[in-house]
Amino acid sequence: MDYYLIVKAIHIISSTILFGTGIGIAFFMYRSYFADDIGEKLFAARNTVFADYLFTAPAAVLQPVTGIWLVWQGGYGWGELWLVLTYIIFIVAALCWLPVVWIQIRLRNMVAVSAENGTSLPESYQALFRIWFMLGWPAFIGLVAVFFLMVFKPS
Repeated sequence: MDYYLIVKAIHIISSTILFGTGIGIAFFMYRSYFADDIGEKLFAARNTVFADYLFTAPAAVLQPVTGIWLVWQGGYGWGELWLVLTYIIFIVAALCWLPVVWIQIRLRNMVAVSAENGTSLPESYQALFRIWFMLGWPAFIGLVAVFFLMVFKPS
């Protein structure tokens, strides 16, 4: 059994889950912003938070674990340019994603309170949503860049 290929497959699958879930839940959360129905907003916010816990968080943990193992077993130099750039970009993406998760939880809670009480969303909802949206871009672009680095491995 070739453990390197198994770990590599897990690495590729978890990167696909990380990227795919991220873009999918971001799309639905963003679309819910324009919905007039508070129930639609609540459904999107609840499922965004749930999907992050269920899919994104485990994939985000697997990525560096499998990546480190692949570098170690693959005979790559830890300081190769493409790897150093990958480390930096992944850390920046993670630093953007962590507050995004906290914001999603806050947004979900605000929508839940408004739905339960039949009240309008607080003003802070708009501001937090804008921050959530802006933080998503560096994470998204960063992961796209990491895919290219993994494929091309520039010197």
